[in-house]
Amino acid sequence: MGLRRRMPSAEICGIDSLIRPGSHITRPALERVRIHVRHGDVRCTSDFETLGDFDWVIDAAANPSVLAGMDGRTSSRQLVEHNLLGTVNTLEFCRQRRAGLLLLSTSRVYSIDALSALPLTIVDEAFVPTDGTWPEGSSPEGLTEAFSTTAPISLYGATKLASEALALEYGSAFELPVVVDRCGVIAGAGQFGTAEQGVFSFWIGSWTARRSLAYLGFGGTGHQVRDALHPDDLAELVHLQLGRGMAASGVWNVGGGRLRALSLAQLSRWCRERVGDHSVRADPTQRRWDVPWVVIDSRRAVDTFGWRPARSLEAMLTDIAAHYSDHPEWLDLSRPDV
Repeated sequence: MGLRRRMPSAEICGIDSLIRPGSHITRPALERVRIHVRHGDVRCTSDFETLGDFDWVIDAAANPSVLAGMDGRTSSRQLVEHNLLGTVNTLEFCRQRRAGLLLLSTSRVYSIDALSALPLTIVDEAFVPTDGTWPEGSSPEGLTEAFSTTAPISLYGATKLASEALALEYGSAFELPVVVDRCGVIAGAGQFGTAEQGVFSFWIGSWTARRSLAYLGFGGTGHQVRDALHPDDLAELVHLQLGRGMAASGVWNVGGGRLRALSLAQLSRWCRERVGDHSVRADPTQRRWDVPWVVIDSRRAVDTFGWRPARSLEAMLTDIAAHYSDHPEWLDLSRPDV
């Protein structure tokens, strides 16, 4: 919808398999702003055949969980079919129509071992950068596009990194604009309440509903840190990139940065002050794919496109809390067991 506000006369349509719990409710909202949504699956080539011609394709299709393929909800083959085969089919569509591709990728393509080795200390219930030596592609400002993508990065991360490589090769081979945005955590009101679709929304929603919450790993302290980006700020960057055409091609880190980062323990403190008291269980069991600190350094995109996130962290959290207060049923919309 943010893109529609910026491109009021553009023809915008999409396909969605609607298999993700709750996704059916987004279709009428999109239709109201003239974004036409067809039922379709990027894994199925025939679903592309009647879509017509386009100038750009925005590929936002993926199973977004870092535990996908290993959590018992999806198989590893299903993950690869969704996240990689779907990209192949999308790229072939772009090649046939001479359309540009904007691939929404993820910061979870970065090396888990390298992230776990970052020089961090604990201040105010959060991991924070120390004055130690930072590896290439990182600094107290966050991770840049040059940070290591050496395995392990999870099966999910591997499918996205492979999708990036294929997309860039298609762009080079067929002279198509290909933009890859490695996004951090997207957070905003109306986001579905599952951890993989946005941990900030999940945490605030679960806190508001007084549902079970746990600090997983890292001693069960909740010191792990992520940064947040509002979807409208992402839409602003996408609009600028589409306007640049071939000149926007390449890989870009896109996140909220150091000023929009906080730990789970700090988020709990925010919830306690504004929503009321609630307990969080400590589970020190370290999961293989969890990382202590992921903050995205978007300065290259800022310098290149004249873009800067406008929505503050406080505004994002406040909007999310207000949404759950007004829509207490929202968590149930996206629960896989409902």
